[in-house]
Amino acid sequence: MKRHSKTFTTKLTDTLKQQLLQWSQQFDEVAWLDSNEHTQAHASYSAILAVDAFTALKTDSQNAFEKLDEYQTTTKDWMFGSLSYDLKNDVEDLSSKNIDGPEFPQMYFFQPKKVFLFTQTQVTLSYLNMVDDELQSDWDAILATRLTQKTVSKDPIELQARTSKQRYLQKVDTMLQHIKKGDIYEANFCQEFFCERVNLDPTAAFWELNELSKPPFATFLKLEQQYILSASPERYLKKEGTHIVSQPIKGTAKRALCSTEDAALILQLQQDPKERSENIMITDLVRNDLSRIAKKGSVAVQELCKIYTFEQVHQMISTITCEVSESVHPVEIIKKTYPMGSMTGAPKVSAMKIIETLEDACRGVYSGSVGYFTPNGDFDFNVVIRSILYNADLHYVSFSVGGAITAKSIPESEYQECLLKAKAMRQVLAQ
Repeated sequence: MKRHSKTFTTKLTDTLKQQLLQWSQQFDEVAWLDSNEHTQAHASYSAILAVDAFTALKTDSQNAFEKLDEYQTTTKDWMFGSLSYDLKNDVEDLSSKNIDGPEFPQMYFFQPKKVFLFTQTQVTLSYLNMVDDELQSDWDAILATRLTQKTVSKDPIELQARTSKQRYLQKVDTMLQHIKKGDIYEANFCQEFFCERVNLDPTAAFWELNELSKPPFATFLKLEQQYILSASPERYLKKEGTHIVSQPIKGTAKRALCSTEDAALILQLQQDPKERSENIMITDLVRNDLSRIAKKGSVAVQELCKIYTFEQVHQMISTITCEVSESVHPVEIIKKTYPMGSMTGAPKVSAMKIIETLEDACRGVYSGSVGYFTPNGDFDFNVVIRSILYNADLHYVSFSVGGAITAKSIPESEYQECLLKAKAMRQVLAQ
């Protein structure tokens, strides 16, 4: 499909972001990706908005990546969407039998009629030819949008824990027994918080969450009546030409108001042997995953255990890169590395099997990924963490949090880390 493009000079202010988000809600499919001005070495755009599906792929996990491969190959255009964690069942002999509250599709991608590509000083509108006569009028309408005040929810949201604290601590003990027996070295263990019969305003909730966290991989994804409101700080995988980048997060510390105390917390995280071992194990796992599709000898660790600071927390992030042959299909790169190492464990398949027996909720889109493909087959995907999931049909809202369990894990400390990661989502939903 051919596109018509036009570029306007504009400053990407908070007001413009809100106008874009409000204007976009007339469509059934919306993807808003915002870097929040993080100057990352691997960023391509300041923000992207994509709306209004011309075509779409919506499927369960059976042969999902094969279907995505065919869809991407046939479409060769912009595609935005989500991958569920439970697509693990398509790449390995695994299953998911836990409670699935949000009931999101395992995979959902759409080819938008209208795409907006932002830098800090300009925007390029890229419209399919069938709607290119709306290009100027749309931009004028966005700039003329009068913002309306919205509340996250008119009724109180009473969050419930799917797993009680006592059961959580017992389950971590069981995980530690698996580690002692040598079944695994590390596994990511998660728990869900949810509320039923909720009427949420997704745009208001996303805006509040993003204002609290200002992460580099923020996402508002609307797919019909299902919403992913993500304040993710983590990149799963990016492809640019033949260059691949993965940036797993392992290691979290709270922020302090006092700059001296905050600097001390950074140093403490930097030197923490447990956090470093978590990160290094997953870095090794990602190196191994990338080696399955990389040119021989090209896998490299560009940054190991580097501390990045965000509004709510400090994070330990490693950056692993490789080169791939031009003959390797983009979807194959994702399939061979999926799910991401930071949300599974080591060894990967053993960890996923144990995770499934111990967690009480189906992860679904949580710890999956949201992102996009470009017309030339490049892509960029985040990790769906620090995210609120809302099914407007079911009036069900949910978020999950977790952390890596290693031999040095203390169950109570792991539980407190979960609460730290839940802070922003709780704050938004408790209004």
